[in-house]
Amino acid sequence: MAIRSFRWPLIIIGLLGVSLAGAWAVRSESSASASELIVTVHPADFAVTVTTAGELRAPKFTGVTSPPELEAAQVWQLKIDSLVPEGTIVHKGDFVARLDQTPLTQRISYTSLELQKAQAVYEQAQLDSTLNLSTERDNLQTLQSAVEEKTLAQEQAAFEAPAIKRQAAIAVERARRALEQAKLDYQTKVKKADATMRQVGADLEQARRQFQTAQNVVDQLTILAPADGIVSHWVNPWDGAKRGMGDQITAGQPMVAMLPDLSVMESVTYLNEIDVRKVTAGLPVTLKLDADPSKVLRGRVSSVAGAGEQRPNSDAKVFEVHVAIEGTDTTLRPGMTTSNTIAVQHVANALAVPLEALGNDHGVAFVYKRAGHVVKQEVRPGAINEDAVVITQGLVPGDRILLATPTNADRLPLVRLPSASGSRDTAGK
Repeated sequence: MAIRSFRWPLIIIGLLGVSLAGAWAVRSESSASASELIVTVHPADFAVTVTTAGELRAPKFTGVTSPPELEAAQVWQLKIDSLVPEGTIVHKGDFVARLDQTPLTQRISYTSLELQKAQAVYEQAQLDSTLNLSTERDNLQTLQSAVEEKTLAQEQAAFEAPAIKRQAAIAVERARRALEQAKLDYQTKVKKADATMRQVGADLEQARRQFQTAQNVVDQLTILAPADGIVSHWVNPWDGAKRGMGDQITAGQPMVAMLPDLSVMESVTYLNEIDVRKVTAGLPVTLKLDADPSKVLRGRVSSVAGAGEQRPNSDAKVFEVHVAIEGTDTTLRPGMTTSNTIAVQHVANALAVPLEALGNDHGVAFVYKRAGHVVKQEVRPGAINEDAVVITQGLVPGDRILLATPTNADRLPLVRLPSASGSRDTAGK
């Protein structure tokens, strides 16, 4: 007897939603020796769905952020001291949050001290420059006077012996060379002084800007609403945690809260790698709110992540899927949880049988069909969900299919499909 097993390759879809109505009728019939549970197949719509939990988000929003100059002030993180509750209705300019000013107070003290130091260095450089250049100018005057004296001595030696005249000329030449060299040195020292003043001036200006920036950030630690809206706490994309009092705001993640645009909403969910292979952008989705199951929303898959990620408290990788909700509903709020049923596949007028009715014998799919007597009928399976499988070949409307293996199953021959009539019957061998 061939071992009957349900090993037909299946994709087991976690949390799968099934829509299958009127595909078969089940009834118990008496045969010669036993009671049989039978289904009668009828054409009906067959749906393969993926059902998963999601959370409403607003893809469009106005961000409520920490001071934009936080990084410029060289303060890398601040703690949230106060934050209005989520769902609070605010108007532009209303209070939203307050950040701890302790790091800024320390930064102001430091930059104030640095500013004082830079101011002192600048003033010292000014004094040094003034003093040095004044000394050099006096030296130039002395050298200029020496040239004039040597020139006068040369004129007085005009009627002296040639050796004395020569000595006077040499003295004049030396005095002139010393003066020219002093002038060149003076120009160099003037340029050096200018460069020094530019450097200390730049340091002073930088210290002044840092001090001013730190003071400006202190004035911005009370965060006000940039527009009218409903406050929604920011959600960390890495771990899904929402901002709250005591949390740290960093320069890299400055978001404190959001003012979502409620006219455009989406549901964000995560699928495992088995389910995500069946889902593509554009598939229709039916959504229900956990808070109000009677409300039914319609949407479509807008995007499917191309790479998996590991969510907190989970060892398996999942893929983020966004579902755009059609229409506008002002009662929807970010953070509401939804049940999303994604219509993966739909087959109209399909003949389907329960999964337990389908067997497999050495790679050949079959069902037990009663047509006066029970026959082992080869079939061609198609779309499948968690309850049933579509039969694309081998059955006709009205066929009656056994849900359990008959007692004489080992003696029943396999009735092959016409396309397989020429192949060798290996059943039972």
